[in-house]
Amino acid sequence: MATKGHKYIFVIGGVMSGVGKGIAVSSIGLVLKQRGYEVNLVKIDPYLNVDAGTMNPTEHGEVFILRSGLETDQDMGNYERFLGRDLGPEDYMTSGMVYQTVINRERALEYGGKCVEAVPHVRDEILRRIEAAAAHNGSQISVIEIGGTVGDFQNALFIDAARVMKLTQPDDVAFVMVSYLPVPNTIGEMKTKPTQSAVRELNSYGVQPDFILARANHPIDDKRKEKLAISCNVRADRIISAPDVRSIYDVPLNFEKDHLGDKLLDALSLSKEKEADFTDWQKFVDATHAENPEVKIGIVGKYFDTGDYVLSDAYLSVIEAIKFSAAEVGVKTKIDWVNAKEFQSGENVEKLAQYDGIIVPGGFGETGIEGKIHAIKYARENKIPYFGLCYGMQLAVIEVARHKLGIEGAHTVEINPTATHPIVDVMPEQKDLIAQGNYGGTMRLGVYPAQLKEGTIAHEAYGADSVEERHRHRYEINPEYIEQLSTAITFSGTSPDGVLMEIAELPKGEHPFFLGTQFHPELQARPLSPHPLFTAFLTASKKRSGIK
Repeated sequence: MATKGHKYIFVIGGVMSGVGKGIAVSSIGLVLKQRGYEVNLVKIDPYLNVDAGTMNPTEHGEVFILRSGLETDQDMGNYERFLGRDLGPEDYMTSGMVYQTVINRERALEYGGKCVEAVPHVRDEILRRIEAAAAHNGSQISVIEIGGTVGDFQNALFIDAARVMKLTQPDDVAFVMVSYLPVPNTIGEMKTKPTQSAVRELNSYGVQPDFILARANHPIDDKRKEKLAISCNVRADRIISAPDVRSIYDVPLNFEKDHLGDKLLDALSLSKEKEADFTDWQKFVDATHAENPEVKIGIVGKYFDTGDYVLSDAYLSVIEAIKFSAAEVGVKTKIDWVNAKEFQSGENVEKLAQYDGIIVPGGFGETGIEGKIHAIKYARENKIPYFGLCYGMQLAVIEVARHKLGIEGAHTVEINPTATHPIVDVMPEQKDLIAQGNYGGTMRLGVYPAQLKEGTIAHEAYGADSVEERHRHRYEINPEYIEQLSTAITFSGTSPDGVLMEIAELPKGEHPFFLGTQFHPELQARPLSPHPLFTAFLTASKKRSGIK
């Protein structure tokens, strides 16, 4: 369990969902870290899924994979990117995880025949997990995001657990509400009433916020701060302006202007360990805002036609990895979402000529697959820098098999189980799991090592002989075809035993950048440490664009 005196900050949403709790938690973590404290961040998702792995990306957004292999909410990716370090499975929980643990204990008679109930048993399991995360990390401060919005039925037990912790450790717990203050067009005035109502709702749980992060289109003025202070019983200096900013990476810098880090330490009776130094972070943010020349990137995917909206959240980590490397290379990127179904019959593929680089990201299922293969063929034949991620590598190898080696019927058994030439096959250990309908948390997940071949693009980019990267897939390049495929494409990264193909590429003499990874490099890209493969891809794209 956590040591006595460990500090906890609970972040709760008010008024509406999507108000930015995850970025607020990430930014709070960074501003406290920069003051010399060891911080761990915890995400609580109220849904009953045991993990995020079985949820549709078009509904929930990206599934982020931790180093351990746990499939989590995309906020965990933001936490890692802001803190600049890996997080563990202890830092994530869902209602499903909590209930599953309680039920398993009940079945094993670990409650000694008691009537097992939501209160206290489920609530106590929530508290145990929060304290265990703190202990495992050896941190001094835990920042915990309670998903959803105050008033939701689903997160009530989590808020109650936080209340109990405040009751038993009053000097060690602080509450932050991230709430939205609308400015209706017909009124033209920032309205505080929705936030007042949200705070009253939170009060009904027995919880009083210590801070309000005032999310709005514009900075909150002193008059509205005073109004919220009186109505919500929160000190005016602890009502923090959180207006829309140019990028999420500006948020911690904005919090610094209101001295949020120092105020949080004061609320928790902590002293400042050191002066916060945001020099490197500011340099990165400045680079993202610089008026650099533009490189145009087309992401050919399948999750984009969801009603009237473009669901970029399905590929959030890819987008962020591009931003980090763009800042490193000194370019701005214009990203176009290209629906693979446009090219399903091979028509319209010439529109890809406008791009300086093309990415085919990960995904599942047959939707738009032939369109992706046509796009890959066009990028290869027209020497447009190409970067394939997971499925994007498998399809690149299939494209090469079909059109360079003339292997008719080359396909993946995921789409065609009776393919004449199963270039991509299901991993042997996965076959029984699929037959049993056992899909949750059973893919090849988490970090695995790869050996790199000297003289290749991958080896040059990494500057290393071996790497560790995160995976999420069931299918692999079929070992029976490796020898034949190697006459047309180089497998520059393999598992240490040489059985699994991790990176496939064309030599630089044949193509400026044509490379795919079986793993997901985007999951390890960070603002202050861009991923080398994304940097190499954007360097090639910059060269194609003609930028000096």
